[in-house]
Amino acid sequence: MDDDLNDGKSQPESVAAVLKVFAILQALSERSDTGISELSVRLAMPKATVYRFLQTMKTLGYVRQETDSERYGLAMKTFELGAKAMQYPDLIDLSKHHMQLLADTTGETVHLGTLIDSEIIYVHKVDSRHMLGMYSRVGRRAPLHCTAIGKVLMAWEHPDRRDRILGAAEFQRFREKTITDAAAFRAELERVRAQGFGEDREEFDDHIRCLGVPIFDRLGQPIAGLSVSFPTFRYDDAKAPEVVAMLQAASRDISTRLGCSRFPLDEKA
Repeated sequence: MDDDLNDGKSQPESVAAVLKVFAILQALSERSDTGISELSVRLAMPKATVYRFLQTMKTLGYVRQETDSERYGLAMKTFELGAKAMQYPDLIDLSKHHMQLLADTTGETVHLGTLIDSEIIYVHKVDSRHMLGMYSRVGRRAPLHCTAIGKVLMAWEHPDRRDRILGAAEFQRFREKTITDAAAFRAELERVRAQGFGEDREEFDDHIRCLGVPIFDRLGQPIAGLSVSFPTFRYDDAKAPEVVAMLQAASRDISTRLGCSRFPLDEKA
């Protein structure tokens, strides 16, 4: 085995194969239900090569193939692998029950998100019971500056780390109401912390309002965010405090189970 690893002739081919596998996985993560021809064009790989790797990954359980369209997508085993890399592997299990209750009570989509680089990534969700709701998927990334989860993660983050994260963030405009100025965003974070929850006021997706709160670890640091998303025509300002109270109660229980002894949302900003 060691001789094989040190073989100067075989190693470049092995490295190239690994790079191709991860390129395919990355492409499937960005667009699910993709055909071989499309992957071949996007990745500049021969169709036969793409097919060979896909079949191997399918056999291993990391890729699924739709029987009717013969298109490919990531399998749940890929998510399970990623979930094991989470710093707090119990987070999803501890949050599932509360998220389902929130979805049942509000009828809306509930998200759990964590920080990755200078973005958030959705690690779990419960869909709205209505046909019209927020489009999202587990594994989807979203910006910090125009999402409720991103705002609460930054509002309670340690100042030094927050400065470092925001220094790498791009304040891209997605909608008319998107905050695109760093100073304005910092002022927004002060408001978020003072009121105890974050809001997305049609800043990322058209006609979508979100309310979110942070979840804390044993050191009182924000490690995730929990949010409820509403189409604007079902959002009611008068009922928002009730939703926020449910979110905060859920966060308090999850945070406590993660070892947080002093819940920061119970303290004044």
